[in-house]
Amino acid sequence: MKMGSKFSFLFVNVVLVVASINCMNVSRSNANLEDYTQFLLANGVARTPPMGWNSWNHFQCNIDERTIKTTADALVSTGLAALGYKYVNIDDCWGEEKRDWKGSLRAKASTFPSGIKALADYVHSKGLKLGIYSDAGYTTCSKKMPGSLGHEDQDAKTFAEWGVDYLKYDNCYHDGSKPQDRYARMSYALRKVGRPILYSLCEWGQEYPAKWAGLYGNAWRTTGDIKDTWESVISIADENNIWGRYAGPGRWNDPDMLEVGNGGMSLEEYRSHFSIWALMKAPLLIGCDVQSASHETLRILGNKEVIDVNQDPLGLQGRKIRAKAGLEIWAGLLSRKRVAVVLWNRSGSRAPITVGWREIGLSPYNPVVVRDLWAHSFVSMRKLHGLTAYVASHACKMYILTPS
Repeated sequence: MKMGSKFSFLFVNVVLVVASINCMNVSRSNANLEDYTQFLLANGVARTPPMGWNSWNHFQCNIDERTIKTTADALVSTGLAALGYKYVNIDDCWGEEKRDWKGSLRAKASTFPSGIKALADYVHSKGLKLGIYSDAGYTTCSKKMPGSLGHEDQDAKTFAEWGVDYLKYDNCYHDGSKPQDRYARMSYALRKVGRPILYSLCEWGQEYPAKWAGLYGNAWRTTGDIKDTWESVISIADENNIWGRYAGPGRWNDPDMLEVGNGGMSLEEYRSHFSIWALMKAPLLIGCDVQSASHETLRILGNKEVIDVNQDPLGLQGRKIRAKAGLEIWAGLLSRKRVAVVLWNRSGSRAPITVGWREIGLSPYNPVVVRDLWAHSFVSMRKLHGLTAYVASHACKMYILTPS
């Protein structure tokens, strides 16, 4: 099959998945689901992959309200908020070990003395949104606070009353029931609170959530936890790659949060990490300390041209096209008949990588304008039917190709 046909096939698959979901709306419950999905999209929830920051990768349980406030301030002052990084997400360890006498979750008094509502008000005053964390089990993964299993309605109502905009829902210490059932219960609870809350299912990909999670939430983890290593990034990219046909506006595959700036990889490796996550339409959730981020880190996270690929309104996940000896071509369709391409060198030495127009769905006979997204320049083309670039070890080149 020609690559142009493969891209068409990918698009048709996405349309068919969405159409099949719509055809399932035969009951009142499913009709309500569709109404709720449209409600979220109308409010801008996950129309494109969510962008923001999450506390876990850098801070783990060492969080407090000052950290959240200063991070919100830093997102604004660095210009990252203006580029789309809107969600300020508190991960595990924000709550007391036990619920209050009414059975409600409560913020940990020693670290969040003002409470989550006041923190949400502060974040909202900066033009940003607040995210929070819970678990589809009896306790969260840290075992430091209660999960929401059996308290879904109560907790969803609490989150809405606090002004929460995003819920990351983990998968630890549950009762052994199917995740489809446990995650569905929180989904139904969120629909009833009258507030648009982005629902991110952190099921770790164990029961292939790409096949079912789009019925319940806006994003779902397709993999285990990311680590700040090259090996982790390439492994997770490959795991996430196979689920592309299930993603689209309002529903996104999530290969976990960004490690850019945490210090375990080189700048070239971080550029590759960010480029592939952007191409795969992954949620772009910063995982480093924004307040102390280096200029180089901010340049990677703040590359608007790469971000625009991630936020393209067509919403088709890019995928791996070809790989040999560590030299890979990843590509994805964009709006206005454009194609985004990443030439990724996973090998141990600098090497040329060539992509032909035919294998990414472009005609070899029509002129193509080539934009280098990391050099921020147009490429002078001598070869009319493809592109060759020398790529350093563990680095990538990223382009937008526009037929003219």
